[in-house]
Amino acid sequence: MTHWTSVPHLLRDRARTHGGREALRFEGASLSLAGLDAAASRWAYAFEGLGIRRGDRVALILPNGLDVPAAWLGAAAAEAVVVPVNYTYRTADLQHVLADSGASIAVTSAERATDLLAARAHCPELRMVAVNDPVAPPGTESLVERLEAAPPGRDLPALVPNDLVTLQYTSGTTGFPKGCMLSHAYWLELGNAAVRFGRLTPDDVILTAGPFYYMDPMWNLVAGLIAGAPLVLLPRFSASTFWRRIRDEGVTFFYCLGTMPLLLLKQPEQPDLERGHRVRAVLCSGIAPQLHPRFESRWGCPWREVYGTTEIGAGLMVPLEDGESVGSGAMGAPLPHREARVVDPEHGGEIIDGGIGELQLRGPAMMSGYWRHSEATARFFQDGWARTGDLVYRDARGYFHLLGRLKDMIRRGGENIAAAEVEAVLCEHPAVRAAACVPVPDPDRGEEVKAFVQLVSGVTPDDAPPAVLVDFVRQRLAPFKVPRFIEYVESFPMTPSERIAKHRLLAARADQRAGAWDAAAGQWAPIHE
Repeated sequence: MTHWTSVPHLLRDRARTHGGREALRFEGASLSLAGLDAAASRWAYAFEGLGIRRGDRVALILPNGLDVPAAWLGAAAAEAVVVPVNYTYRTADLQHVLADSGASIAVTSAERATDLLAARAHCPELRMVAVNDPVAPPGTESLVERLEAAPPGRDLPALVPNDLVTLQYTSGTTGFPKGCMLSHAYWLELGNAAVRFGRLTPDDVILTAGPFYYMDPMWNLVAGLIAGAPLVLLPRFSASTFWRRIRDEGVTFFYCLGTMPLLLLKQPEQPDLERGHRVRAVLCSGIAPQLHPRFESRWGCPWREVYGTTEIGAGLMVPLEDGESVGSGAMGAPLPHREARVVDPEHGGEIIDGGIGELQLRGPAMMSGYWRHSEATARFFQDGWARTGDLVYRDARGYFHLLGRLKDMIRRGGENIAAAEVEAVLCEHPAVRAAACVPVPDPDRGEEVKAFVQLVSGVTPDDAPPAVLVDFVRQRLAPFKVPRFIEYVESFPMTPSERIAKHRLLAARADQRAGAWDAAAGQWAPIHE
């Protein structure tokens, strides 16, 4: 564990010792360590001026830019709890996260203010929508003047490692998204693990292409602060420009999800860009084993698997020097501060090497629980062990291999989607009696969402066509949650406990695309006998 007591204290220490060193870079603009510390102080003053006090939740619904990490750090310095919210969320998503978190204030752009104001009517604890724009839409308040008037320095409060700093919403193991309660210790340990395994130094340049409402850009930033290396923040991931940005920014290290390299691999080869860079290490989750050697040969740098979740942070990693694991599908061994075991998911008890069971981890600096969901917390942590819901086996080297999931989730393009959340929105449609969502393998996005739909009695698919149902979901949930495939059923197979037997739906047809409405193609897919 590091010696800093909080993330703001880490930033303040770096600003005092190396204030002129670059901390952040975004689209040609840059902030030094001293500049980032000053910006965070201004945000802290602004939040306090709006009545934010210790423990109040501050929701950030902002696109990537230099203001987002400054606002995150400023809220933390004001002893508030940050609630990062997906910028693409629509009404149903926003209402759930804002109401569940009990956010006091939502900070967004003028572009998203209307949606936030609409959600506010269903969020009794949300008293203000503030915008980071000079002109505030009616019903909102502009933060620009407050930020400009705020002094650039302030004393930090006595923050301690176990203080709650973030509610990071995730789909968890089942049901609607839940807020993972993350402390300063969580972020410091996660950043420190990246520094150790990535061997990061002040000579490195880190890049993140993910949006700042994900957890990855934040731990990238913390790792950069610990190592003294700048973080390059992109507006978004673009496969066509990625390697040009890597080369032009002088990047040496980045983290990505397994779907990103698949999209990069489909781009026309450009050896001058794809080999003319300084990258010396890539950490990636969900590397396709059969493509792993191609990643390294095409892009000329080691790609190493890392396994983690929002609840536990980093759990497993493959060391940089271990080239023998390339293409093996191994997720690595436990980090020094983690223990791992394989447990029989039905009867309990640890399984010996080679046996298949649930991966469980324990160790310091995990989440302290799910916000306002004590029962879900008790299910996740049992006797100090975190139940990941992932099926694995451990090989003779002590490396773990992922085989599947116990949890009812769909992983689309790096996003976790709780099937229950999409099902609930579909069932809000007056023509839908019941719905069941399942994953469909996809070569580009890992998995796509398929919805089996049972209509109410007397309603036919002509009365409630699939395009209408897809549009219904699109208006209420983020784009990545919208089902691509729709299939109508007369009834659902049920378990003895009266739950939909999804495994029987999946077993009925090898190709779950066949015979389903494909929203991307705008037509029914043929069934091949």
